[in-house]
Amino acid sequence: MIKPSYLKEGDKVAIIATARKVSADEIQPAITFFESYGLSVVTGTNLFASKNQYAGTDEQRAEDLQWALDDQNIKAIIIARGGYGTVRLVDLVDFTAFKKYPKWMVGYSDVTVLHNVIHQLGIATLHATMPLNFDKSKAATESMMDALFGKLTQIETEENYSNVSGIAKGQLVGGNLSLIYSLSGTPYDLDTKNKILFIEDLDEYLYHIDRMMMQLKLSGKLKNLKGLVIGGMTDMKDNAIPFGKLPEEIILDAVKEYKYPVCFDFPAGHIDENSAIYFGREVELNVEDDKGILKFLD
Repeated sequence: MIKPSYLKEGDKVAIIATARKVSADEIQPAITFFESYGLSVVTGTNLFASKNQYAGTDEQRAEDLQWALDDQNIKAIIIARGGYGTVRLVDLVDFTAFKKYPKWMVGYSDVTVLHNVIHQLGIATLHATMPLNFDKSKAATESMMDALFGKLTQIETEENYSNVSGIAKGQLVGGNLSLIYSLSGTPYDLDTKNKILFIEDLDEYLYHIDRMMMQLKLSGKLKNLKGLVIGGMTDMKDNAIPFGKLPEEIILDAVKEYKYPVCFDFPAGHIDENSAIYFGREVELNVEDDKGILKFLD
């Protein structure tokens, strides 16, 4: 796995939008924030374009993504926000220059599409907060910057007695459960064999969480894991007739026959204090009833 160079003062970072639209007022605080770390910020030509809910047309968003992928002087690509739309771009861009001159791809939620695509290229990425959310948590932005500057070494969780104890090592992969599910059967389907899978989600019905976990199980993605890490399962919904299980129970039911550690309440995903995590890097997962520790090894 190729690890892009960590940032240093004076490096150039790009902010682009691959999904929903953003305004200049929403992005300016992020520009100021990055500049406070001595970074030079450039923005996509179409960053503030608008087409219905999107940040411009597919072609405009793809143009900005291609520019950021190709420019050798850009050392990190910061996706402005999530929503929906990144999956519409992946067949419109060429990753040839990016493979030759890798850089950090940064974001979460809808950016899971890019995490999965880039993982297939053998390049590490950064699952972290995005500019639209910078005002929600100082801890989240500091975690992102620690990761970008190479200072993030491990993350510890709070207690959760649904945890399945154990120790495992492997590459960390994953992202938003709904996006992983949506890429199944495509060229960008996630290979989870002998890896540690991270999942999180937002605003989903409990039965749909069960449906997605069953898809992962039936497709073999859960069978050969080394470990499972669950981030925020935020604002879950239920039907008038209750589904009858909490997210923890749904997940445990899907993996109950397997013998690997399972860590709940990991501080990443659609939560305010969204800790940064590296995808593609080798990690050690140590899970106990009262805590979990994810340590980055390489």
